[in-house]
Amino acid sequence: MEANYPKYVLYGLLIVGSWLLSCLLHFQVFHLSLFPYPSYLLSRRVVLPLALDARFLPPPPDVAGDDDGGIVRRRSSSPAKAAAEASCDGRYVYVLEVPRRFQMLTECVEGPKVFDDPYHVCVVMSNSGLGPVIPPAAAGNATVDGDIIPNTGWYNTDQYALEVIFHNRMRRYECLTGDMAAATAVYVAFYPALELNRHKCGSSATERNEPPREFLRWLTSQPSWAALGGRDHFMVAARTTWMFRRGGAGDSLGCGNGFLSRPESGNMTVLTYESNIWERRDFAVPYPSYFHPSSAREVSAWQATARAARRPWLFAFAGARRANGTLAIRDHIIDECTASPPGRCGMLDCSHGLEGSITCRSPRRLVALFASARFCLQPPGDSFMRRSSIDTVLAGCIPVFFHEASTFKKQYQWHERDADADNDNATVDRRRYSVVIDPDDVVEGRVRIEEVLRRFSDDEVAAMREEVIRMIPRFVYKDPRVRFEGDMRDAFDITFDEIMARMRRIKNGEILGWKLDGDDDVVAKDS
Repeated sequence: MEANYPKYVLYGLLIVGSWLLSCLLHFQVFHLSLFPYPSYLLSRRVVLPLALDARFLPPPPDVAGDDDGGIVRRRSSSPAKAAAEASCDGRYVYVLEVPRRFQMLTECVEGPKVFDDPYHVCVVMSNSGLGPVIPPAAAGNATVDGDIIPNTGWYNTDQYALEVIFHNRMRRYECLTGDMAAATAVYVAFYPALELNRHKCGSSATERNEPPREFLRWLTSQPSWAALGGRDHFMVAARTTWMFRRGGAGDSLGCGNGFLSRPESGNMTVLTYESNIWERRDFAVPYPSYFHPSSAREVSAWQATARAARRPWLFAFAGARRANGTLAIRDHIIDECTASPPGRCGMLDCSHGLEGSITCRSPRRLVALFASARFCLQPPGDSFMRRSSIDTVLAGCIPVFFHEASTFKKQYQWHERDADADNDNATVDRRRYSVVIDPDDVVEGRVRIEEVLRRFSDDEVAAMREEVIRMIPRFVYKDPRVRFEGDMRDAFDITFDEIMARMRRIKNGEILGWKLDGDDDVVAKDS
């Protein structure tokens, strides 16, 4: 035994070395699968979004996947956890993850080359949908780039990113279940807007409509659909309702698809950026803006910044003309702003091709513009609602609308009202926070925008601005990657509470119609 001792030592060292090498290689493969992008992007603080399939990457710390692709919270025997689970009665959600063929961000996991393109969807949807971090303003550029934006909590968020942000918030929801029978609602983790973005305008109607048809065929074949025909299902479609209600080959615009026009999707509750206020068939929620706080303290600090901002301009506008004068109100706004005396109107003219587009997509320039004005003009663009309207609220600027379908009262009824001040839906004296001007009066020369806005006294402007600043928490989306510090209901919280209230009524046997004047119409109740 003693004579063979060196041989056994050598064998032992070889076994240990092989094991260490295997562990090292396994760690490298696992690390690359989680972070498949170049090291230079890490210095830019770009973080890969969670994969669409919850099983593709590890779930949040206290979350596990079930055999059907749903997500379920792990049970705990601790008294605190047991009490929390008891509070989930009537609030359980089953997350229906979709098969790989319907996933939109798989290339973000499979290869690093996509991150070489700053406009690639993987970069745009990084940081769980928030987008790239807005870097600190260059020294000495405060008046140009808008040094008003803090160095933390702000991201260059794409206006169509809500599907990814919402999904990541749902993955951390405290009342997830893998038991479909116990769930009050089913969240469908499909990204209709990202799917639509794959098809350029002008592509054939078949090319644009076949993918949503295939997805709906799969969805309606799922066990979760059978119980109520999808009426307990909800999802996010991060565009306006009009983009998903375009018909077949006769669609002259060559954009959009008929996803929301199909009878299957009509059974679901679908969240869009803009609804048809004349025939509500979906529910409008705010666009995501650039501020994604991780604490109530951050929000209070920003509100103080917006409140103290110096506002030398009476009104401001960021936007472009439309070809052939198709939106005359925009032409009149730009003309009046250009002709105004110096210091009266601030403007970012986005009409000048690529240069104008880049300028008007700069968060620093936009926020600096809106935070320097008392009123911010929001005429319709490609649709009635503009992401710019949310940026206006974020900057504490009083929005000026030119159509009733553009107003928060018509579109964002869940978020426009202050639930704390509107107990039991009692009639309350709503403070004025916006202005509506008839566009025909402007276009036909009966009024000038400047004259209308100058009629408001300093005290009235201050009161309206304060109401806008108070609305900021209800129009921002928290950082979905962290546990929020403090007590604050954001746009997601408000939306989700309203959805769950609707789902509980459906589970109670009520057959709901579509949203009218802020409430659901009860069509009938099952016997």
